[in-house]
Amino acid sequence: MNKRRIGTSDLYVSEIGLGCMSLGTDENHAIYLIHEALERGINYLDTADLYDRGLNEEFVGKAVKGKRDQVIIATKVGNRWRRDGSGWDWDPSKAYIKQAVKESLRRLQTDYIDLYQLHGGTIDDPIDETIEAFEELKQEGVIRWYGISSIRPNVIREYVKRSNIVSVMMQYSLLDRRPEEWFPLLREHHISVIARGPVARGLLTSRPLEQASSAVKEHGYLDYSYKELQTLIPKLKEKTAGRRSLTATALQFCLYDPVVAAVIPGASRLRQLEENIAAASAPPLDADEYEWLKQTTKRSVYEAHR
Repeated sequence: MNKRRIGTSDLYVSEIGLGCMSLGTDENHAIYLIHEALERGINYLDTADLYDRGLNEEFVGKAVKGKRDQVIIATKVGNRWRRDGSGWDWDPSKAYIKQAVKESLRRLQTDYIDLYQLHGGTIDDPIDETIEAFEELKQEGVIRWYGISSIRPNVIREYVKRSNIVSVMMQYSLLDRRPEEWFPLLREHHISVIARGPVARGLLTSRPLEQASSAVKEHGYLDYSYKELQTLIPKLKEKTAGRRSLTATALQFCLYDPVVAAVIPGASRLRQLEENIAAASAPPLDADEYEWLKQTTKRSVYEAHR
């Protein structure tokens, strides 16, 4: 599988990574899927301390034991679970980050994290303190590089200006093209995009639209009503039929711009994983096809201030 460099880092990741959040809580099944991903060319695993209260990190740690040097592990920090288990609170403080990283290292059974990401962020955060925590962890060799996972324009702008982030993780797909607003700025500063949600909750796969969730049927998806999706999805499938699957088209669309270092679709079943990996060897989009897809889908933007 082709690899791309994340920002100015020395991390070269497979164009298709594995978003581990969807692996579930069955340890044997989760580890099986991770092993299948690694054997089929994926070297980039994305997890978070938030997922299943750290269980997801534990599964990743067990799965990569004995092959740690072959894998790029990305995880996230900033959400602190409450003691009573009722939920979590946002905590981007230096003290918490430096405490939480130790727990992530323990669960991952490793002594370093390749890409450590702030899992959210607001403009009211103590941003300089947060950056200082990441910089110190980098100097200590506990993390190799750091980035943020955020869709908030003001937060992205501040980290681009004030930190040494190498990546920004954002939801990006044919049905959610808002990140394109930030591609020029990130490209200018040699910062990569990590695209999560590239198949838009399964809407951009071979799964019949009729099987979409009740929420989608009632409220649509982002700027699209369900009625619009009933028109758009068949049109997308028809356009690319014979060349590649809709899943492959969706992932290739995200990868078309080189500012995107990787897409990280999730997988809860082997078939989903196989469909995602097959996208890597599918025919790439040509310029005309890419432009048609852009003209056919909506180009919305983020709110100016959040």
